[in-house]
Amino acid sequence: MKRGTAFRSARRLGLMIGGEAAQSGLHFALNIALIKSLSARDYGVFAIVMVIGGIGLTYIRSLTAMPASIYIGKSRSLERANFYEGAFGAAAILLSSLIALIVAGLLSAWTPSSALAGAAFVGLWCLRSHLRTVHFAFGRQRIVTLGDLAFALSGASLAGLAAWVGDDLMTRVFFALAAANFIGAATMRVLSREPIDARFDRSARIFYRRLLGRLGWSAFSVTTANLQGQGISLLVTALAGPAAYAPIAAMLIVFVPLRIIGAALVNLIQPEIARLAANADVQAVWTLAMTWTFASALAGLGYGVAAMAFLPFLKSQSLVGAPIYLLGAFAWSIYTLTLLYLAPRVILEVLMKFRSVAVITATAAALSMGAITLILEFAPASWALAGASVGEAVVLALAWCAATRELRKLAARRPMDADEKQREWRPPMRMTARS
Repeated sequence: MKRGTAFRSARRLGLMIGGEAAQSGLHFALNIALIKSLSARDYGVFAIVMVIGGIGLTYIRSLTAMPASIYIGKSRSLERANFYEGAFGAAAILLSSLIALIVAGLLSAWTPSSALAGAAFVGLWCLRSHLRTVHFAFGRQRIVTLGDLAFALSGASLAGLAAWVGDDLMTRVFFALAAANFIGAATMRVLSREPIDARFDRSARIFYRRLLGRLGWSAFSVTTANLQGQGISLLVTALAGPAAYAPIAAMLIVFVPLRIIGAALVNLIQPEIARLAANADVQAVWTLAMTWTFASALAGLGYGVAAMAFLPFLKSQSLVGAPIYLLGAFAWSIYTLTLLYLAPRVILEVLMKFRSVAVITATAAALSMGAITLILEFAPASWALAGASVGEAVVLALAWCAATRELRKLAARRPMDADEKQREWRPPMRMTARS
């Protein structure tokens, strides 16, 4: 990778991480503030809505944002890219509305006064997430970052105003977050000087229907990945009680910044890998994947060393008497393993191998939950994170094997010139720099 290209990529990644950190920081600060201000029941409802919203984002990514990014990245003309943006934009509006209706229904049963506000928050959150990915696909990292900052600043201001008013705090906070998501999305659109593009015409409907079979596998893989990610919380809470899960949850929060890096990395490399794969430039895809995997390993190592050094100074009632270094090592391994398989997973998604991704995540979820159940039967709950690490290690191994296999197939289908006919692509044993 050329020095100038590496510098531009690092700059784009920095912008993305900054945007991810801004919005994640707002959600984190709100949770800390509301846990002190709301009743236990109201905070429980707020936390559940946040979880539902987070799950909704995974389905938005798999069914609209991720395929939009892939097709835009592969487009050979701006006109075709705009068509894909409109087709997936329409699907994002419909799916976000459906998720909002689900939230409204649940809140109508729990807290009717918050149903409209909570539904608006989650629906606009999902739609803004889709728009962020689309702008990344068009290479508008600066615009996305400014949109994230607009969201974070307006959200903090409006939530502070809601707290100052004081009446029906949860409902007002939901409205504040809904307005902030709208402001963040509007900021991106204003800066890009483009209206929201949504195509509901016949050609867009036909195009999307043809993808439903593949996208069904994508949705299934997201479901199993959510099960794998949330499995430890469900199993530990069910089998050992909420108190046993508290130190695990506290330790996972310490390493959440590695997840932010991972989300930014996916948005960075997915459009580029889609473009290279469309040109059947297999060697370039492999080099890009290896380069960013190596960079991710360094990021995981550096952050982990700093976090482990910080652990003795972390004072929390949830960690009293807990084996913090053991918990820290397992949490570190989970998030680092996640970083290491992002590149091959993106390759499989770009090549539309959603069935392979689904099989990998389902296998990992089954093995992970089985390991956690076995550990809870014979060992303290602190060791349950080891079972989650097993699942991530399985995904790492299977994802790289599947990505290597699919790249070989892509190389075999590529038309070769006279100089290449004597060579068959093989993944190099070590990463090589491109001149």
